[in-house]
Amino acid sequence: MKIRKVLIANRGEIAVRVLRTCRELGLETVAVFSEADRESLHVRYADEAYCIGPPPVQESYLRGDRIIEVARRAGAQAIHPGYGFLAESPGFARACAEAGLVFIGPRPETMEQVGDKIAARRVAKQLRLPLLPGTEEELDDAGLVEAARHIGYPVLVKAVAGGGGVGIRVARSEEELRSVIPLARREAQAAFGDDGLYLERLVERARHVEVQILADEHGHVIHLGERECSIQRRHQKLIEEAPSRALNPALRERICEAAVRLMKAVGYVGAGTVEFLLGPDGDFYFLEVNPRLQVEHTVTEAITGVDIVKEQLRIAAGRELGYTQSDIRPRGWALECRILAEDPAHGFTPSVGRILQLREPGGPGIRVDSGVSEGMVVTSYYDSLLAKLIAWGETRGVAIVRMRRALAEYRIVGLTTNLDLHRALLDSHRFFGGQFHTRFLEEHFARSEPEGEQCLAAALTAVLLDWRRRAGARVGRSEPASRWRTLGRWEAMGGRGW
Repeated sequence: MKIRKVLIANRGEIAVRVLRTCRELGLETVAVFSEADRESLHVRYADEAYCIGPPPVQESYLRGDRIIEVARRAGAQAIHPGYGFLAESPGFARACAEAGLVFIGPRPETMEQVGDKIAARRVAKQLRLPLLPGTEEELDDAGLVEAARHIGYPVLVKAVAGGGGVGIRVARSEEELRSVIPLARREAQAAFGDDGLYLERLVERARHVEVQILADEHGHVIHLGERECSIQRRHQKLIEEAPSRALNPALRERICEAAVRLMKAVGYVGAGTVEFLLGPDGDFYFLEVNPRLQVEHTVTEAITGVDIVKEQLRIAAGRELGYTQSDIRPRGWALECRILAEDPAHGFTPSVGRILQLREPGGPGIRVDSGVSEGMVVTSYYDSLLAKLIAWGETRGVAIVRMRRALAEYRIVGLTTNLDLHRALLDSHRFFGGQFHTRFLEEHFARSEPEGEQCLAAALTAVLLDWRRRAGARVGRSEPASRWRTLGRWEAMGGRGW
């Protein structure tokens, strides 16, 4: 089908990201927005923009009927859902097809097959992919408790629908399981409209690795290598990198081959991700399929040179992939830090307000995918993701040094963000050495809320440092450089020094 105009059914940084590729391809664009997003960056960037309702997502970005109505009124031929919201809704994909619109994503029946986590496990089991012990069907509360006795503790309670770490709880005993099941059900129902749960054995000190897949309707399926997403907070990813330092060439080939085999088996068409868990013993296990564009697709683009959104558009138009597997030759290393409007020092509570000052970093190897601008008001209605900071380097050491420099340059005034947490993580010798797992943040960066004199001391220090910066002083230069910073620069130069 000839696609000339695309509606982006999303907001924030991912809407801007898709809009940019559409502009490069000469496609006209349509944005949709809620009343809270009227002044947002994606609204100003698009050729046309339409309001679809009040701020709550149930009355705006989840109103597929309104979005389709706008698409038809604007003369769009296709809808790109981004990620989140309606990106994994088979019902919305079907409604698009019935309205004569191209849904830029997998087929509805494929989404039903792999978007349902239990159904995806069944497919993986048929293909004899390694699986963690878990339940193979939806169970009531009593059934989950009984199943956990056979699986063995600790277990993960996970939502059947959706993704993004929502609806996941850890239970280390039967008593704890009974208490978390109702919480997980409520969270899953609120997020996905489905309170179905299943169980999976918890692997301690595991690493999270995923494989990016592209597949067209002509039967071509390729992978773009793996990403590591082990730096997480409560199953929400914070830092991603590609490739993974945890994989050797043989293990990398096995994991990527398993991902391709699974996607071929379900007849997948589009961009998608197959996720795996890597145990401390080196064994890997299938977790799930994400039938959409991932937040962290940027690091794969950085090392492969493939514009994944462009390939999504080509596939949706019925064209063949622009690459074969032999064309994919990853080069260098890439990291992504998710910049969130959250306060890590106070339980990661969301931060809202007007962005009074914004200074984004740049320079060699740096990319910023942002959905905000100076003067914009950040509300509590939506996800706290403000932007994604990506650094590329010839080696992991170069990428880390560039990320440290970019984080030091980044400035957001008016909101509390997690920039300082990212700076601390990138300065960690354990992170530099690749010695981390999915609970790394909780084990090494747990912060208690400051009280009394600590608050006063922290406030006075912040005021003093800010005054010195404004006065042009070189803050902290009297102290010796961190040996880990020195090590990073040494490795970045290939051990040859300056």
